[in-house]
Amino acid sequence: MAARPAELVYYSSGSGNTARMIDRLGLPALRIPTSPSDPMPAPDAPFVLICPTYSDGTGRGAVPKQVIRFLNNPSARTHLRGVIGAGNRNFGTYFGHAGPVIAAKCGVPCLYRFELAGTDTEIAQIRSGLATFWRDQCLTAS
Repeated sequence: MAARPAELVYYSSGSGNTARMIDRLGLPALRIPTSPSDPMPAPDAPFVLICPTYSDGTGRGAVPKQVIRFLNNPSARTHLRGVIGAGNRNFGTYFGHAGPVIAAKCGVPCLYRFELAGTDTEIAQIRSGLATFWRDQCLTAS
């Protein structure tokens, strides 16, 4: 049985760092819009969420409002299998903090954290890690 392709849902702000990382990954992905008036994606299969971190320096506000809105939809949230956090290492302990926050709230693993648009090494590690993650998901779903 062939492994299923990784499904991703992501949020990227005006900086475009997360969008650039998604482009470099080259995997199928749906984007959560920045504008509240735009329609939300409606994934109908398991996915991993990739989310940048926004914080006030104390960890509050780490998850963007649009991502919270997306995850408040039970039909979208039911397909969430894992999360990858993005951020800037300048934030110290709050680097990629949105990942662990979402993981704890939704009961899924935080699979990885990367900085800004990701390095070549991080892109390779994420791609490899997702392939392993989806293979393992298929094995445990039987």
